[in-house]
Amino acid sequence: MRPAEALLEILRSEGVTRIFGNPGTTELPLLEALGDATDLTYVLGLHEGPVVAMADGYARATRRPAFVNLHIAAGVANGLIGMLNARRSRTPMVITAGQQDRRHLLQDPMLGGDVAAIGAAGVKTAMEVRHAYDLPLVMRRAFAEAVRPPAGPVLVVIPMDVLEEDGAVTVPDRSPVPVHGRAPASEVGRAAALLAAARRPVIVAGDGIGRAAANGELVEVAERLGSTVFQQPMFDGVNFPGTHPLNEGMLAPRNTVVREALAPHDVLLLAGCQGFNPHHYTPGLPVPDGLAIVQVDADPADIGRHFPIDVGLVGDVGVNLRAVVAALGEQPPEAKARLERAAQATRDRVAALDRQARAAYGDAPLDPLAAAHAIATGLPADAVVVEEAITVGVKLRSVLRQDRPGSYVHTVGAGLGWGIGAAVGTSLADRSRPVVAVLGDGSAMFGLQGLWTAARHRLPVLFLVMNNGEYRTLKDTMDERKRTGVYTGLDLGPPGLDWLAAAELFGLEGRRVQDAGGLHALVAGAADLGGPLLVEVPVTAHGR
Repeated sequence: MRPAEALLEILRSEGVTRIFGNPGTTELPLLEALGDATDLTYVLGLHEGPVVAMADGYARATRRPAFVNLHIAAGVANGLIGMLNARRSRTPMVITAGQQDRRHLLQDPMLGGDVAAIGAAGVKTAMEVRHAYDLPLVMRRAFAEAVRPPAGPVLVVIPMDVLEEDGAVTVPDRSPVPVHGRAPASEVGRAAALLAAARRPVIVAGDGIGRAAANGELVEVAERLGSTVFQQPMFDGVNFPGTHPLNEGMLAPRNTVVREALAPHDVLLLAGCQGFNPHHYTPGLPVPDGLAIVQVDADPADIGRHFPIDVGLVGDVGVNLRAVVAALGEQPPEAKARLERAAQATRDRVAALDRQARAAYGDAPLDPLAAAHAIATGLPADAVVVEEAITVGVKLRSVLRQDRPGSYVHTVGAGLGWGIGAAVGTSLADRSRPVVAVLGDGSAMFGLQGLWTAARHRLPVLFLVMNNGEYRTLKDTMDERKRTGVYTGLDLGPPGLDWLAAAELFGLEGRRVQDAGGLHALVAGAADLGGPLLVEVPVTAHGR
């Protein structure tokens, strides 16, 4: 078969049904081949940034590698922020990018450039196809590399003339990719002994738990130990049930805060967490002196990478945690007592936060905590929250009580403009679940073009734009640095952003929230949406 047809055949065999892209001239051979491929859907985006974010959301929801097609050097540059996010969040995807016809590359053609070099910083591996007969093997390697721990994006550059070469191309069979063996690590016994001897154990649940679908295994370990459980800073998903009494919430992304939270404990189980991803610099390590550490991770490069540990378990996270449970044996009385104390403390903390949030309910502009609470309590039972709201997002995390894996989606990569596209991809993967995207007004502006794709496919996504008219997180940081006064370049008005006009531009219905009760009702109705709805939520800079 011809090279472009061989490419499509490989996609089919790898389980791809959707191609996310924004095409140019170098993609014309692919588009021509797609004309006869009724089983493959081309999902068009108006900008490469949202396109890569769509693939990110789609891959996470389907738990399969997504496929993206970008146009040449400029397209890869535009999509680079999405690749960086996917790499940090370990989202598997294969990205192909066109290249100019090699027969005139020495003439510096328009849009030509070193495409692989441009994209290399944002992917696990970047490679270029030199001959048509190499295309099938390179693509097989790319899909295998995308899922091999640590998972992530892989870039394949394909010159236009390669897809148009004459002659038949042979497609090799797909080989299974051995991600992990099913045997636990050899140090499980030592790890269990260290944990069992703990008097004040603590667990940090990382995103490796959610990626491995090992939430149930971690719950068993936590209950067997009666251990406090924190989620890693700025976590990407539900790694521990939000309603579980041992859930202490999220650690803040600062070494001093993490160290203070861990200081009362004697043994730490670092589960699927490669590190604490600090945001602002604070001196010292995030772990206190004298804390014994057991680390479990799929990637051997992450074991002991950021600070010394006592025991490292490499391999399938769920398999290793099940082995730890078996080695721990029955729950000791002191663990049961710790669990009971934690349950009461959790009930008291949740009730106090609930009272505080409800007391702040009122008319727009809304108190940020009240807005977050109205969203969290209004969510339909099977909703997926896609969050890129920065300041309001932190408050949302404190009031969300989600238990179902996959019901919360974020990117620890923190490259702005991800949220709208990720919500589109999440909805494309499963239209049966309502998707509620909680977006900061500043971050939404980086990926606004993704709204058009939502409208084109009539996706039932509720886009909530938390509009405070400023880059609030930067102002807060300036205040912390004791350099207050003039906030240069941190306001989005005057004039302000007209979000209802933005909705109209891209073909969406738009509304503006008047009070906290109205926001709660809109969120509760997300399951009944027949298409996308953009809602502006005016919020104050600070709480009331």
